[in-house]
Amino acid sequence: MTALDTAVGRPGWYSVEDCRLEDFRALVEQPTDLADFPSADEVRDGVLVYGPGLAARVADRVGRRAVQAELVRALTSGPGLVVFAGAFADPTVVDRATALFESLIAEQKARGVVGGDHFARPGANDRVWRALDKFALRDPGLFADYYGNDVLALVSEAWLGPGYQVTSQVNVVNPGGQAQVAHRDYHLGFMSEEQSRAFPAHVHRLSPTLTLQGAVAHCDMPVLTGPTMYLPRSQQYAPGYLAFHLPAFTEYFDAHFVQLPLEQGDAVFFNPALFHGAGTNRSTDVRRMANLLQVSSAFGRAMETVDRTAMCRALYPALLARQGAGVAERTLRNVVAASAEGYAFPTDLDRDQPISGLAPETQAELVRRALREEWPADTLADELTAQAVRHGAT
Repeated sequence: MTALDTAVGRPGWYSVEDCRLEDFRALVEQPTDLADFPSADEVRDGVLVYGPGLAARVADRVGRRAVQAELVRALTSGPGLVVFAGAFADPTVVDRATALFESLIAEQKARGVVGGDHFARPGANDRVWRALDKFALRDPGLFADYYGNDVLALVSEAWLGPGYQVTSQVNVVNPGGQAQVAHRDYHLGFMSEEQSRAFPAHVHRLSPTLTLQGAVAHCDMPVLTGPTMYLPRSQQYAPGYLAFHLPAFTEYFDAHFVQLPLEQGDAVFFNPALFHGAGTNRSTDVRRMANLLQVSSAFGRAMETVDRTAMCRALYPALLARQGAGVAERTLRNVVAASAEGYAFPTDLDRDQPISGLAPETQAELVRRALREEWPADTLADELTAQAVRHGAT
């Protein structure tokens, strides 16, 4: 069956009633057989580890394609994550990038900036949002040395094809930093259970193919420091974007996750549907730094650029008048859906941080809130402008 298969008997929408722990266990308790992945060096706690010898295998087009096909199998029907040991062969590149990231963090703190986080208390960790462009502008040469790394390109192209886009958020979990609750990642993983339930089942199956999650270790990460917790094969569970919100699944994750110690320069990439979460840093002196990479499909864009802010300003008085005349709320919501931006991303997370939830307020949510509270048109216009500034649109 294909990722978009809607055969008879498969639900059109998932519900929490579809989330059965016994079905989940049947998937995640399967072993990983090294023989199925001939380019890997070893299986460690169910996770595939690829070593420096991979470079020779991808030296020509035929070998590169064979390895990429293997990586796709690993991320879909395999454990859902792969480790590239020694992905950065030159430790000085990582050291110099670490120093640059530390300087960005120090500058943030000097300005009194407290970084928000999707799954942790604001300020608990040190987070650099938009690290990609900050890195490139601060030191273009070092950026070229760092992102010229072929392992990053190999797996990104394998999962997403050409034209992919990289974003980066530096995350430092300080000594005593607490573990995250198990979750899935962007897109549907950044939504509440209620929000993700509104999307049809085929979107749940499609969403993980549109992004790839990764992390580069910028220091040695023994288990004591709390490297990321993973549940291999959990990406295979179709209603998992609902299931990770349920206590029974959280408890199972907490009892069965694996943590892989990493060395500086190692890289991990995983299917965004994999259940995972940062671990507790139980060390007293290690600031666990990783460069978190989110690589996105080139296809996640509309055909045209549209000035939706101007549309909202123009339409709002008409919407307000129709609301006063008793027009059905559904009709008004339909107009908002056709005109306002209904998604929170991309945004400038320095200015539009996810402090009160997993994602900032969307433009459509702002307009609907204005209608509920019957704001004057000037008030909404001001709020739309402020929101556009936070999103980096002006």
